[in-house]
Amino acid sequence: MGRQKGEGARAKARPSSSSLAASLLPSGSTATAGFGGYLGSSRLDSSLGGGDDVACGIDGELVQHLKRLGRKDPTTKLKALGSLSVLLKEKSKEDIIPVMPQWAFEYKRLLLDYNREVRRATHETMSVLVVSIGRDLAPHLKSLMGPWWFSQFDPVFEVSQSSKRSFQAAFPSKEKRLDALALCATEMCIYLEENLKLTSQGLFDKAAALDEIEQMHQQVISSSLLALATLLDVFISLQSERPGFENITTEPKHGPKARSTAMVYAEKLFSYHKCFLDFLKSDSAAIRSATYTVLRSIMKNVPHVLNEGNLKTLAAPILGAFQEKDPSCHALMWDVVLIFSKRFPDCWTFLNTQKIVLNRLWHFLRSGCFGSQQISYPALLVFLETVPYNVVRGEQFFLDLFHNFWAGRKPSISSIEDRTAFFCAFKECFLWALRNASRYCDDMSSVHCCQSTLVENILVKILWEDFLLVFGPKVQSGILTGISTESPEDQSPDVRKKIVEKPPLRYPLSYPQDLGKCIVEILSGIFQIEHDLLSSFSVAFRESFRDICQHSENGGWVESVERLIQFLLVMEHQAVRKSEYWPLDYIVGPTLAESFSSIESLDSPDGIRFLSAAISIFGPNKMVKVLLVPDKGISSLCPFEEQSRKLDSEHFMYIFEKRFVPWCLRGSGSCSAACLDLLLALLDDECLSEQWSLVLSHTIKLRSDGPESAAMLCPLLQKARDKITNRQLTESELHINSYVEHWRHDLLDSLAVAVASSHPPSRIQEADFLRSVLGGSSEDDQISLLSRDSCILVFKALLEKLVYFILGSSFKWVRDAGSTLASGIGEFMIDGDIHNDKIDMAKSALEVLLGSFYCLMTLNEDELVSNILTAIFVLHWESRMGESLYDVSDDKSLNSKARFEVGKVLHSFLCKINGHFCQDLSIHCREKSRSVLVQSIRFAILEEHDLDADKVASLCCEWILEVVEFFCLGQYEEQILLEQLLKKSDQWPVWISVDLNSRFGENVLTGSNISGGYKFASLVDKLISKRGVDRVICCNISRVSSPSEETLEQEFTHRAWLAAEMLCSWEWPGGSSITTFLPLLSAYAKSVAQPPKEGCLDSIFDILLDAALVQGGSRAQSFPNFYGTTADEVKNIKEPFGRALLSLVVTLFNDDVWKYDKARTLFQVLINKLLIGDTVSINCLRILPLIMRILILPLCGSHKNFTDMESLALEDDEVQETIIGWLQRILSFPPLFTWQWDNDMEEWFRLVVSCYPIGATDGSNVPKPERKISLSEKMLLLDFFRKQRVSIDLSNASNHLQILLSKLIVTSVGYCADDFNEEDWDFVLSMTRSWIQSAVVMMEDVVENINDLITDHSSSDKLDLSTIKKLQKIVLIKDHNQLDTAKSALLAYSSFSCLQLAKVADDQDPSRTEKWESIKDRITGGILRIFLCAGLAEAIASLHSHEAASVVALSLLDNLYFWETVARGVNESSPLARERAVRSVDFWGLSKGSISSLYAILFSPKPTPSLQFAAYRMLSSEPVSHLAIGEETMHTLDGKQDSSNIDLLSEQNVHMKEEISSMIEKSHRMFEMDLLAEERVHILLAWSLLLSYIWSLPTSPARERLVQYIHNSVDPVIIDCLFQHILDVAVPTNQKKKDTEFPAMVYDAAKEAITRGCLLSSVESLFPIEPLTMASLAGAIFGMMLRLLPAYVREWFGYLRDRSTIEYFTKTWCSPPLISNELSQIKKASFIDENFSIRVSKAANEVVATYTKEETGFDLVIRLPASYPLQQVDVDCPRSKGISEDKQRKWLLSMMSFVRNQNGALAEAIRIWKRNIDKKFEGVEECPICYSIIHTENHSLPSKACKVCKHKFHSKCIFKWFNTSQKSNCPLCQSTFL
Repeated sequence: MGRQKGEGARAKARPSSSSLAASLLPSGSTATAGFGGYLGSSRLDSSLGGGDDVACGIDGELVQHLKRLGRKDPTTKLKALGSLSVLLKEKSKEDIIPVMPQWAFEYKRLLLDYNREVRRATHETMSVLVVSIGRDLAPHLKSLMGPWWFSQFDPVFEVSQSSKRSFQAAFPSKEKRLDALALCATEMCIYLEENLKLTSQGLFDKAAALDEIEQMHQQVISSSLLALATLLDVFISLQSERPGFENITTEPKHGPKARSTAMVYAEKLFSYHKCFLDFLKSDSAAIRSATYTVLRSIMKNVPHVLNEGNLKTLAAPILGAFQEKDPSCHALMWDVVLIFSKRFPDCWTFLNTQKIVLNRLWHFLRSGCFGSQQISYPALLVFLETVPYNVVRGEQFFLDLFHNFWAGRKPSISSIEDRTAFFCAFKECFLWALRNASRYCDDMSSVHCCQSTLVENILVKILWEDFLLVFGPKVQSGILTGISTESPEDQSPDVRKKIVEKPPLRYPLSYPQDLGKCIVEILSGIFQIEHDLLSSFSVAFRESFRDICQHSENGGWVESVERLIQFLLVMEHQAVRKSEYWPLDYIVGPTLAESFSSIESLDSPDGIRFLSAAISIFGPNKMVKVLLVPDKGISSLCPFEEQSRKLDSEHFMYIFEKRFVPWCLRGSGSCSAACLDLLLALLDDECLSEQWSLVLSHTIKLRSDGPESAAMLCPLLQKARDKITNRQLTESELHINSYVEHWRHDLLDSLAVAVASSHPPSRIQEADFLRSVLGGSSEDDQISLLSRDSCILVFKALLEKLVYFILGSSFKWVRDAGSTLASGIGEFMIDGDIHNDKIDMAKSALEVLLGSFYCLMTLNEDELVSNILTAIFVLHWESRMGESLYDVSDDKSLNSKARFEVGKVLHSFLCKINGHFCQDLSIHCREKSRSVLVQSIRFAILEEHDLDADKVASLCCEWILEVVEFFCLGQYEEQILLEQLLKKSDQWPVWISVDLNSRFGENVLTGSNISGGYKFASLVDKLISKRGVDRVICCNISRVSSPSEETLEQEFTHRAWLAAEMLCSWEWPGGSSITTFLPLLSAYAKSVAQPPKEGCLDSIFDILLDAALVQGGSRAQSFPNFYGTTADEVKNIKEPFGRALLSLVVTLFNDDVWKYDKARTLFQVLINKLLIGDTVSINCLRILPLIMRILILPLCGSHKNFTDMESLALEDDEVQETIIGWLQRILSFPPLFTWQWDNDMEEWFRLVVSCYPIGATDGSNVPKPERKISLSEKMLLLDFFRKQRVSIDLSNASNHLQILLSKLIVTSVGYCADDFNEEDWDFVLSMTRSWIQSAVVMMEDVVENINDLITDHSSSDKLDLSTIKKLQKIVLIKDHNQLDTAKSALLAYSSFSCLQLAKVADDQDPSRTEKWESIKDRITGGILRIFLCAGLAEAIASLHSHEAASVVALSLLDNLYFWETVARGVNESSPLARERAVRSVDFWGLSKGSISSLYAILFSPKPTPSLQFAAYRMLSSEPVSHLAIGEETMHTLDGKQDSSNIDLLSEQNVHMKEEISSMIEKSHRMFEMDLLAEERVHILLAWSLLLSYIWSLPTSPARERLVQYIHNSVDPVIIDCLFQHILDVAVPTNQKKKDTEFPAMVYDAAKEAITRGCLLSSVESLFPIEPLTMASLAGAIFGMMLRLLPAYVREWFGYLRDRSTIEYFTKTWCSPPLISNELSQIKKASFIDENFSIRVSKAANEVVATYTKEETGFDLVIRLPASYPLQQVDVDCPRSKGISEDKQRKWLLSMMSFVRNQNGALAEAIRIWKRNIDKKFEGVEECPICYSIIHTENHSLPSKACKVCKHKFHSKCIFKWFNTSQKSNCPLCQSTFL
């Protein structure tokens, strides 16, 4: 029986298995090895062992990675598999083949690895391997095929797919894959058999986790079962049923053998595992699911194994499988149940059907199929087909089925798909039960009885009652509430299950619709089965309707009729539209025929609504016949013949007129609306006109009988309109128009016109009536029920009412608009004067207009539409003006408020129609509306003189924009509107003529003209800000396709006259030329995208220049500033044309709109106008100096600041020659002190001076020349200067002439200083000192007068206005000549200081040096006294009130340039000069001293930045700084005071100056202030001063007390505020706060403060106040605090919650320089001696302190954290000798206390700690409370001794002990401590 062994015994014609396997693989080299090296499931390692690898030809690298696969770590396995994949791609087949046995072993083991990634990577490596060796895989195929096939059913999708890909890589075609499987069928079955026998204990290493072992065992079993089932399907099933091999037509060579093998092993496994029952009972759903798959495959492929014994075994588990609760198993479970029941019907006899099957099925259904509704419900009908009729009791079976089926619907939690599956299955099963009832019944009577029972108990009592009980759509979050009926879970199989009420269920909104659809589909199916079965439902439907009508009378069940109506709608969609007649004949018809009389008599609203719905669905004619025409067919429910379903037209109209119209129109109360719906539902298209005429006739007749009946017409018309609208959605426009014509009637037209023209006050019903007949409430509603002529008459009447109302306005412009409208109407239809309440009349008219506006738009009546729109806009504007200008508390306003309320409703209406509204209006309509509205706006601006001008201008601007938006189609029409708005009138324009032929205005200037003109200028300014310069001034129009395209340029040119008018107006309500108009003009002119129109700016200049020359220029009031022309200087010019001209030129050149070329052109124009032949134009000469000051810079090519004077080129010869000529002219004049006021010498002098600008060109604020002049020019200027020096006579010189001299001195010093001799400088300094001294005297007089005033009124009321007024007079400088000369003197002195001091220093003549120093000190002293006088004035005024100080501060701003020059001199002053000035002020004896004056400037309520910085600089530097912070008591201590005094004084309060202490104490209120509030700035400046002062103090008790005072008394909220500023400018880089990016300016300031201890640069850059500069100062203050107050900051940081950003900022930018500085100070410290040494490690940020004394010693290591000082310093003692542990701990704690409480350098903390240890060795006893000799905070020694125990305590420690213990006993002996 055995087969011969050996190769010789094999038949030659039969290939070996390995060669056959090789033929299945892709072509490659043949194998050189057989199955050697592998036996069974064990690995033979002899060929891979030790050092024989190379000798055996095995690649060592591959072996190494294969061995790594045996590790337990999944990471190692993954890395090894990855490396192996790379190697397999690189190695040749000869290298790979020897390791195949080893790989086969590892492959099997890896497939059972717990880690899914390891399994996936294994298959990827397998893919690489099979590709690499190709056909040489054949010898190993049988050993690999079992695990390979098994792995393709891995429960992890990615792993199974990876395995399939590797299998496909080995066998690319389906045929080869099938051949391979057939070849290895036996080995695969053996492998799967072994897997199914595995237990969890023998599967893995015992070291693995139990849960992992159990999980992998389940995976192996489930995958093996699935692999077995698929294998049976592949080998045994029909060709079309093979999974994955459907298209293979040829039978594999080994197919029969494989099939027989599969069948053998299937029988074997089925028998061995006892029908797989154990697997079927497994706790794992995956195993149960796989078992169902195997059973299904066996029943399909090897059914013969299921003998009677096996059937008995499987019957209960399979047919009773409905206890399966896992939804993932249900699909396979149903497959097995259905196949088993179909193929083996006798299996039902082997079990108790009721107990095993049905009870479980009922529970399964009640449980909602445990979540598998979409799978289980469709299978239920198939299951019913398979149940033998003889194993169940028919009627009871169906009742139980449907009760349990219904109980499991779970509407509140089921999805839409689940509900759809439920209702579909319920319907199909119910209809199946009706159709197949004969299976379970003996005769026809019992069949009908069974069917009726099902309809009655299931359809009626369950479905229909549930439909009704889901009542009242109380919608809450998309759900309905209702009562549901469900069957209980525990029911006897012999007793009908009762329906019991459950708690209210929550139903989805779609549930009633789904349920109703199910009921209707069931009814339709019943009708097809047997008509009589509908009787039960018909009776139930009638009873439900009767109940609803009865409850409706009692006020209940209002919502239930809606459910019935909804059911009608469902029947319409599901049956009526399919031409099924049973709903009417069997359900609705009998119901309404029975109840119609009661509905009619009782006027039941619900019954009427239901009747209306039925008529709408089935048609009015059919329903009338059913209701009122008796028919014998009704009682028997037999269907009518189709031709007999309708009444003839005459009969129908008769019933409609006599029966329904009176009934429906007499309805009142709650049923009136329902009756109207019924009436409209009865309107039939075939006789609509006749029916509608009857309705109108009857209604109007009722109206004539009594006004109350007219209210019925409004809802009727509205419902009719709704019906038309609904019809409009489904029909074409042609049909709709024809349909609407049926609704129009002459009666309706006449009634509408009469109501619109009615004289009595309009009722609300009448307005509603008009809106209903007109229509047009929206753009989609444009259907009117009136004829066109009637609509026009109605709208005309409404317009007349509005005009009457408009004419009654209190605004003149409104009445003017009303008159204009009235003139356009013609003959009035109504007499508005008889209306007693015009407000109600207007409200009613507006209500109708707004509700029918789109109807008006369809009439194409331009005049009417234009007038109505104009009236609407006028009323809207009147309302807005009234609300804006009138105070509601005013009695007059209260009377007008009701009128203004009328127009408020128009706002939302205008917003609604603003889309493409103007496109629908005709050109004539737009023009008419624009004309009237623009006229109204002009009238409001020019004639309303009693209203707030700025508010009126703002409103009119908004109105203009609305007119543009609504009535201008394109820019062309907008320009037409602007022309209408800006046209000439008596009051506009004021200065410039609109006519270009006349350059300046011709109007007589009066008060009303100027007032109206300024208001109009305000309007134009606001309009330009909204529409732009290009639209309003330059008239830019984008090209559009229009007939007028060719005439655009001719019709509209630029409005240069308007710009000139605006500039001449100068200031207007809400703006001015400088602040609003010129910036817009300049910005537009600079725009590259929109260049100004050709010649517009030139025309503006020409108009202003001509006007200035013709009107006559006035003598200039002041010289131009040497630092450029400013707005203040322009304001000082009173002549309007010259001021306008100068402001234009200044703006355009400063903004680089005009440059060199334009400067040349303007220069030439001015020169030509200056000399007319030989005659000089005096007007041009007066204007030219100010303009030349602007032109000279671009003419010289130096419009911007420059630093290199040599790089500037000379201006061209023409300009230079002209200036030289002017110089020569003034040289010919006599000395200026002889000039008279009435000649032109001064004008020529001003012109010359304007050609020599002075500026600060290098950022040093030192005046320097801004242009380079030729030598000849310089000599002429110097000659003119010396001519004045020689002939000077100050005794006869007026102040005005001294100003001229001062300007000459500044100019000469700036341009000729290098050529000055000693006499020149003597003259300059002499005049400078004289003028400065005059200013000093003036300021001192002011201060003394203020001091006297405040002293005399010290006891007066702070709110006394007389003192403030007197103060204003004192500070008012009427004659600015002294300030002007002093300002020039300061500039000259500044130039002298810069240019001459270097020469003086080199001068060897001591007497000359002394002379210059003496002059310098006197001048500097004068400057300082002027500066201090300003502060004194403010400080003394503050004694009275804050308002008084503000008056003084504001007076400084009036002469800002002068005070900026003074501040520059103060900053350049020497410390000695400052000390003298301070002392001299203190000797003055005023109410306030010098320090108070500096603080008054620094903390001024109206600060001047330059003065603020000068004050800060003085206060923060020597010699003033030591007087600025503390009182004298702060400086009484020095370092030599003994400890007792230190301790005593440490308890005293620190006395700081009141000014700075009050600011420091305000720190806690900073969060209440804005980030840029002035008071915040003052507080930060105060902290800057305080910290700078602490920095300047040496280490002393005074410094320690001040630091301790801040630590203990000042709220650290100041640091929070600092980071408010820092974080305000920080930029987060991502979601993490610590990654915030800070500006360099901020952290650089912090680093500079830490390293240099200087805040001056941060304060200097503070001005002007901006978020970044404030943040920079905040960063500097924080850095200084870290340096000086580390413990203070650390304590604050400890209480923070969110520390990340602050710690990041500190750690990144502050800690590194701070740590470096600390370590450097420690290294340089002088406390090192023979007992104490220090080692510093900057790399580790640590300090090692070593203390040795005799035989003792110890080391202390101090480590600074990276975020020092926010984190605590770490202190450790790594080594000690001869010191007890207790003492070591005390000393360590004391060091920690010193370094952590030290507000200052760590070096100082180490020094104090060393002193503490020294004292200990000297025998001084430590304080028993703090265990330290030197106190950690105030560094005092123990001085308070107990008189009993003699122990000494620190005073601070003992007093703290007393406070906390609430007693005064000694802590040690408990005796009374005295």
